[in-house]
Amino acid sequence: MKTILCYGDSNTWGYNPATAERFDRLERWAGVLRQALGEGYLVIEEGLNGRTTVWDDPIEGYKNGKSYLIPCLETHRPLDLVIIMLGTNDLKMRFSLPAYDIANGAGVLVDVVQKSEAGYDDRAPQVLLLAPPPVTTLTEFSEMFAGSLEKSKRFAQHYRRVTEEYGCHFLDTGQVIVSSPLDGIHFELEEHRKLGLAVAEKVKEILE
Repeated sequence: MKTILCYGDSNTWGYNPATAERFDRLERWAGVLRQALGEGYLVIEEGLNGRTTVWDDPIEGYKNGKSYLIPCLETHRPLDLVIIMLGTNDLKMRFSLPAYDIANGAGVLVDVVQKSEAGYDDRAPQVLLLAPPPVTTLTEFSEMFAGSLEKSKRFAQHYRRVTEEYGCHFLDTGQVIVSSPLDGIHFELEEHRKLGLAVAEKVKEILE
């Protein structure tokens, strides 16, 4: 049994941009991934609405992805692969971060996993870093995410740079899916399906 941890934000949690409710377990991209991989794989979902890479949120609180990552790894060890998709919430105006720093924040998380003993035989699991897709037309989040469109367009290049620096695996989700025009940030049902299938192909390349 190969064990995969999906560590992310509301798009891993399964936030539905049309209803603000949660997509069904089998509809979320991690659920699609689980079905596509089939028997022999355990897929663990660790999605938290508002989670950042490494930044403390002064308004929402308890959203720092680094703070929870180590106990999360210890909880679910031994792991074969950790999939990280974070950075969208780092675009919030309150953080005032360039895409370069957001990608570096994701790199800190990669480093945490690579320095852990959360894999088999006290070794580190492999890491797959997903660059979030660019945001689209912002509606109710327009003020909170002011200036994020141009920054998010640079995610792919900087996340790729980070994966080259750390020697981990990479997938640019912007080549696979688009954020919903309903709110500019979250994924609609069909995008979850496409992302889950694309990640499944990548996982097979890594683990099989």
